[in-house]
Amino acid sequence: MKSVSEINNKILRGEAVVFTAEEFKRMVRNGEEVHADDVDVVTTATCAVMSGTAAVIVVPVAERGVLERAEEAWLNGVPAFPGPCPNERLGVVDLIVYGTSHASRSYGGGHLFRDIVEGRPVHVKVKAAGKIFEKEVTIDEMPFARMFTTRSAFRNYVAFVNTRIGTVSTIFSVTGLKGPLKEATVSGTGEVNPLENDPDMRVIGFGTRILVNGAVGYVAGEGTRSSKERPNLSVVADMRGMKPEFMGGFTTSSGPECITSIAVPIPVIDEGVLERLRVLDENIKLPVMDVNTRTQIAESSYRSVWQGVELEVRFDTGKCRECEREVCEVEKYCPTQAFSRRGIDKTRCFNCCTCLHLCPEQGSRMCGSIQVNGKDVPIVLRQSNRSRANMLSRMLKKLIEKGEFLLTGHTPLR
Repeated sequence: MKSVSEINNKILRGEAVVFTAEEFKRMVRNGEEVHADDVDVVTTATCAVMSGTAAVIVVPVAERGVLERAEEAWLNGVPAFPGPCPNERLGVVDLIVYGTSHASRSYGGGHLFRDIVEGRPVHVKVKAAGKIFEKEVTIDEMPFARMFTTRSAFRNYVAFVNTRIGTVSTIFSVTGLKGPLKEATVSGTGEVNPLENDPDMRVIGFGTRILVNGAVGYVAGEGTRSSKERPNLSVVADMRGMKPEFMGGFTTSSGPECITSIAVPIPVIDEGVLERLRVLDENIKLPVMDVNTRTQIAESSYRSVWQGVELEVRFDTGKCRECEREVCEVEKYCPTQAFSRRGIDKTRCFNCCTCLHLCPEQGSRMCGSIQVNGKDVPIVLRQSNRSRANMLSRMLKKLIEKGEFLLTGHTPLR
């Protein structure tokens, strides 16, 4: 058995053996014999649409003595909640912003958070005592900008289908979920998900140091709706140091949502921890839910989602140049605004598969399908990005190998 302190000493000496979850799962599939003495850390990660994301931001809006107390506020049109501290006559306002709040059907808190991290000017509007105060600020002028989640990094999630005739508007679909059983949408990064690799939370707990959107953060505890069967985490991290490619807005048929990415190092302290790390997609259940009632009607596995498919979208823009349609459905509905007829912005692309199903010229060859009551239902939307999760996992591995990221002890969550 190893302690976290012993592993940290190996990290500082440059002797720690670190694998990403992607690398470790490949070893398991190849039948390689690995023991706890052979590996010190496995980095896990998830990147997904996470509704429970919010931020606390402090913005300067006026000179001292001018603004008594903020009553309402907006950042780029996104509603924000002043307080709880009134900051009476200080000229700065504490604001809480939800990742799911929105200024329009195509711009919300998730978009705002990415704009802030990218250093873009943010238009601040504050109402106080019948007066309106407005100012443009960037993250460099914000004394405080911290992201937190009320619940995130679920131990994987579910698939949704519509069992009824017609189309259902839902946050789990970009264009509305068509039925009966015509489309499936899925969430969860499968075998690389942090809690899937530590389901009993033996090594993940209060104070565990992690990466949130590429910045150092910490586990603050279990999140809302967390249970023994389906645990999730509440996390916190400063927005300075975050990487925009791991975050942003995601527009669904019910409005904007928020993308968040979380990487967690798993210290291999004994064979029990290692055994949990051997979990593979084919062993992870994927409940299939009816979106109308949120009840389970079938069960698949994450093998259907992530094995035998391409993790990154390949889109033939040459066919776009030949296209004679006046309106490009892909350009219109791309949930991250990554697509244009000129090409795909890979820093924004979520590899969600929406484009491949909206364009009849492209087909849906890469996104897989799930079996529901004997019927093969195509996956038309992935609300988790396995490729980006693997990227964040590799980033964490490099930080550990360079001695720039040490593991923390933790207080057990249970």
